[in-house]
Amino acid sequence: MVYFAHHADAVGPEVDPQRPLSPGGRMHADAIARRARDRGVNPAVIWHSGKLRARQTAEAFWRTCNPLAEFSAIRGLQPSDPPEWIRDRVTGESRDVMLVGHMPSLPRILWLLTDDETAAFPPHGLVALEESSGKWIEAYRLS
Repeated sequence: MVYFAHHADAVGPEVDPQRPLSPGGRMHADAIARRARDRGVNPAVIWHSGKLRARQTAEAFWRTCNPLAEFSAIRGLQPSDPPEWIRDRVTGESRDVMLVGHMPSLPRILWLLTDDETAAFPPHGLVALEESSGKWIEAYRLS
């Protein structure tokens, strides 16, 4: 399985240029991580974009779903990165992977993997994909 999560709500750049999660964003990240855990999400790997708001969201999943997971920032999850970078990274990956990133890159990655440009990505949500016969299929989403 591959799980894509959009970072939780962050403060505006006028409040803090690093844009950490807002208090409500922290609560939302913890709540969606609990819902994911309750669905059986247990990623072996949690990768994030490196931006503070994505890292803080990823940390909520790490604490809640699998504190033993590999945890790091990777190339390919920045808002303007080509979606092919992530497609190439997850194709053939045998471990369950969680990727925490941003709009508009997450919808572009989702569209590329599923070949469905009508699929909207839930803001501050999670989409689970599974690979079947060389195709990626949406298993479920949390918002």
